[in-house]
Amino acid sequence: MNLLEQINTSKNIKELSRKELKLLASQIRQRIIDVVSKNGGHLASSLGAVELTLAIHYVFDLPEDTLIWDVGHQSYAHKLITGRNDTFDSLRQYKGISGFSKIKESPYDGFTVGHSSTSISAGLGICCAKYLNKDESDVISVIGDGSLTAGLAYEGLNQTGDSKQNLIVILNDNDMSISANVGALSSLLSRTFSAKYLQSMRNRFGAFLKSLPKIGHDIYNIAKRSEESFKTFVTPGMLFEAFNFDYFGPIDGHNLDHLIDILKNIKNPKDPILLHVTTIKGKGYEPAEKNPIYFHGVGSFAIDTGKTNKKPNGIPTYTQVFGTQMVKLAKTNEKIVAVTAAMPEGTGLIEFSKQYPERFFDVGIAEQHAVTFSAGLASKGLKPVVAIYSTFLQRAFDQILHDVCIDAHPVVFAIDRGGIVGEDGPTHHGLFDFSYLRCMPNMTIMAPKDENELARMLVTAVQHDGPIALRYSRDLGVGVQLDENPEPLEIGKAQVINQGDDLLIIAIGNSVAEAIKANTCLKEQGIFATIINARFVKPLDSDLIVELSIKIKKIIIVEEHVLDGGFGSAVLEMLADKGVTGFFLKRIGIKNIFVEHGPQNILRKDYEIDSDAIVTAAIDLHGKTIE
Repeated sequence: MNLLEQINTSKNIKELSRKELKLLASQIRQRIIDVVSKNGGHLASSLGAVELTLAIHYVFDLPEDTLIWDVGHQSYAHKLITGRNDTFDSLRQYKGISGFSKIKESPYDGFTVGHSSTSISAGLGICCAKYLNKDESDVISVIGDGSLTAGLAYEGLNQTGDSKQNLIVILNDNDMSISANVGALSSLLSRTFSAKYLQSMRNRFGAFLKSLPKIGHDIYNIAKRSEESFKTFVTPGMLFEAFNFDYFGPIDGHNLDHLIDILKNIKNPKDPILLHVTTIKGKGYEPAEKNPIYFHGVGSFAIDTGKTNKKPNGIPTYTQVFGTQMVKLAKTNEKIVAVTAAMPEGTGLIEFSKQYPERFFDVGIAEQHAVTFSAGLASKGLKPVVAIYSTFLQRAFDQILHDVCIDAHPVVFAIDRGGIVGEDGPTHHGLFDFSYLRCMPNMTIMAPKDENELARMLVTAVQHDGPIALRYSRDLGVGVQLDENPEPLEIGKAQVINQGDDLLIIAIGNSVAEAIKANTCLKEQGIFATIINARFVKPLDSDLIVELSIKIKKIIIVEEHVLDGGFGSAVLEMLADKGVTGFFLKRIGIKNIFVEHGPQNILRKDYEIDSDAIVTAAIDLHGKTIE
């Protein structure tokens, strides 16, 4: 019997017996594995949260009650039982359903997410809004233990505890180690302490103690401390109690009976509650249980072996080139240290961490801290290389500006996943970094046209005495030969790749490859272009660009970035400042919109930033004449 095909709403879940829920959990896991093996996605986290998802839907009244998933890595089971089973095969595919929670996708998705550690703050905001609207329905925020490494989570906890709003926070802990005997005792105590009559009796008894003249508050505080001392002796909840949360747990996150019982007990709370559940990443799929890091975010794979379906073609990714060059440079420069924010695998720093463990710092999901920490390292003569995805570095804007740039500390920002990222969608595309970095005094910004230029830029960066950023794509390289000993680049100097009198194409980063591809087609149509690989967004090679802009009056500027405030804006501002006029110019980049998810090549074509878009713009410009 396929129960999953009969489920479209939370009400359908409530109609099942607990035995049927366990069967449904198994069917959900198989469906997730089948689809992610084809489409890729966040497998391990979603497999670990299946029972928790079912228990929440079984107990609470969604979507009247509001459920918020932090990041959204755990939300696949939630999608399957809220009317999206029929479209689940389109997960993360072009025009398909998102890999994250998304308000526009379903009323069951309480908040649009994608970045870590937002669920408590968002949940508190929703709680306060419901209170003001006299809405007594519940708000449940589910957050993973990794997300609790970010300061934002603690800011949310702090205000929630202070405001006494009735937010329910569920900590899905799939990493912390708790011994079996402590876990069993904690589970029993939490299910007992959470019973409604005990909560009510405790509140009434507390009020009675406070009412005693003169000594009441003192006796109440002694009793409260005694209770907390006992609970924290057998549970790890002292931190959350300090934030004025009622703490329960840890509970086995795969035991549906225990989960349902305790969720029923804490439903409609009068104070903030934190329920601590422990789960296993990759639960039910052995390869993912054995290697949860690999299966956290995975491409397509063979279900029987767990091995990737992609065949190596010998061309490294930009990330791999960065990681290899970091190890090489660190051998001869002991001042180089690497800093990342919970992404050592994703940023290519695993080998560095093995060879130079004392010079490697993983600060957790704490990008703001990573930047200011690196400024501190740099202030004492070290050369920190901060490797963070473009979309996540956005979270540290003020720290880059204030803690790095004001004193021009020599911090290197290795900005991975610049440009179109692909299937993770609008929360993950790195399309804003030129804009938010370009406005900062003392900052230098580079973007390589190929993997060898990335290696040269890294050499340039570690030799530079000031803040400097190199921004590169998640793509494979273009297949060029890597120099054995890469030479540094001259700061602010562009490269002329091709010469022609009809058209000037100024490109940056991986858009240079698109310009070169477009040039082949243009030659066939009798249009001959000069192509500039700008290399630097800041400072620009103004002498070269001005000289060629005066000579060649038809100009195309290409970038894989939003047009507002980006590379093209920098060129136009510079030309205006230099008094250059009398040219026709087209800018190719992302308009002022958010880019959806899908394969990179399809998105580049759909959003008109590929070689075809350059050809179309060139043909249009070619027909124009200067009067």
